[in-house]
Parts: sequence; C-alpha cells; structure tokens
Amino acid sequence: MLPAVTATRYVIPLREGGSLPGLMEADDLGTYVVKWRAAGQGVRVLVAEVVCGELARALGLPVPALVTVDVAPELAVGEPDHEVQELLQRSAGRNLGLDYLPGALDFEAGADGVDGGLAGRVLWFDALVGNVDRSWRNPNMLFWHGRLQLIDHGAALTFHHHWPGAAAAVARPYDAASHALIECEPDVGAADSALAPQVTPELLRAVLSQVPDEWLDADEPPAVVRDRYLDQLTARLLARQAWLPGLIEAAAAGGAGRRRAPRGQNRPSWLGPPPPEGVTQR
Repeated sequence: MLPAVTATRYVIPLREGGSLPGLMEADDLGTYVVKWRAAGQGVRVLVAEVVCGELARALGLPVPALVTVDVAPELAVGEPDHEVQELLQRSAGRNLGLDYLPGALDFEAGADGVDGGLAGRVLWFDALVGNVDRSWRNPNMLFWHGRLQLIDHGAALTFHHHWPGAAAAVARPYDAASHALIECEPDVGAADSALAPQVTPELLRAVLSQVPDEWLDADEPPAVVRDRYLDQLTARLLARQAWLPGLIEAAAAGGAGRRRAPRGQNRPSWLGPPPPEGVTQR
C-alpha cells in the first residue's frame, strides 16, 4: 500500500480545473497536493493517479511521491469558500496526496533540456496508459531542481470509465501530434526496447496492489477488479504492433508548426508567477 499520512491543516485550494485539489500539511511534516475522493471527476481519477504514477516510478520515470491522506471533516470548518468546505466534508476519509514541490518551474522553463531518451520513454508510457492530458497546452510536467517531474495522470486509463467498451481501447492508436515532448526528438524505439520487457504481470500486480480497496468498483470483489486492470494493461502491451509504428512515425515527424504557449501561460497558479527571464532555479 501507499504510505499513509493524516492531514493536520488545510492550507489553500488550488483552483486548477474542476476538481479543486487542496494544499495540505500532514502529520509526517510533509506538504501535499491533495486530490479528493468526492470531486466531480469521481474516484476512478484517484485510481488512475496511483496506477499510472506507481507504474511510471517502477519504470524509472520521475514522479513525485504519492501517499494516501486521511482527512477529518473538521478541517473544513475554517474554510470560507462554501464549495471547498462542502468538498472537504464529503471527502472525509482516505484521499490521494502528491508531494508538493516548492519552487518547481513550469514545463516551458526547461523544455529544451529534455533529451530524446527521456522524451521517448515518457511518450511510450503515455501511449501505453492512454494518457490524453500531456499536450503542449497542458503538459502536466514540472521541473524541480533541474529534473523533469510527471504529474496529474487522472485522465489516463479512460477504459475504466466504461468497462463494457474497454476491449476497443486495447489496440487504439495514440495521438501524439500535440504531445508536449514531440519536439524533443523522442526515441520511441529505444524506449520500447527498454521498457516493454519490464511491464510484467508481476509488476502490474504490485502496482495495482497499492490502490485502496474502497477506491475500486464496489460491485465486485477488489481482487476481481484488479484482475480486470491487469488483463487490460497486459493486452495493451501485447497489442503494440497496432499503436507503436504510428507512435514512432509521429515522433520522427516531430512537432513542426506547433506553437508553444507563452512562457508562464501553462504554469499552475499555485506556483506563483514565473521567475524573470535569465533566472534559473537553484
């Protein structure tokens, strides 16, 4: 299971998108970006965050630490925003926390420093899990102490929102045309050779075991639901001949004509304004 902490103070809402994640302090003296079980996007978003985040970590990709955060409804009392207060109260219990990265820089600040090997591994991983939310408009990547960090995987694993149609997603091509790393000369072929052998049933079981039982579909036993994820991800891996050639072709074509967002435009508001031009993080 993921490490478990207990929230001690609600700091501030992070008004990014519709889920209203919050910055919270915990009893381990850590600070976390907390995503709520009662948010409108549903608890499956938390499942996707854990499965994709921990799978990426196991494959050597840089992902901030994940924890479960136990939140008491009393912590909502001092929050003046009624919407946020109600969300905290409805999310009492176990939520998901992402390690807060103080001083992190937005993706555009260091995009030119991403080498083709890392870009290829991220692109291959996103294609495997069907991550539709890593575009240049919303890269969901940060730089912290000069190192790329992958965040926000809730939009991946789209198949689990409609299991009867999951089979159609197994061989579905991945649209990489607007991927945030497509201009970084991603070496997808090398990524496939390095990563595909690592995605074993044993690894997937270990990753899936970290998802709390109460976040899985309640209509079936947790072990059965985990097996469905295992079968789906294994089938996706084995169907690479259907999506890998297109991915390699897109990577080779690059992002000709893509317009990058102006510096700071895709920066999460909770990071504050971007540093002046020429100022680098220490």
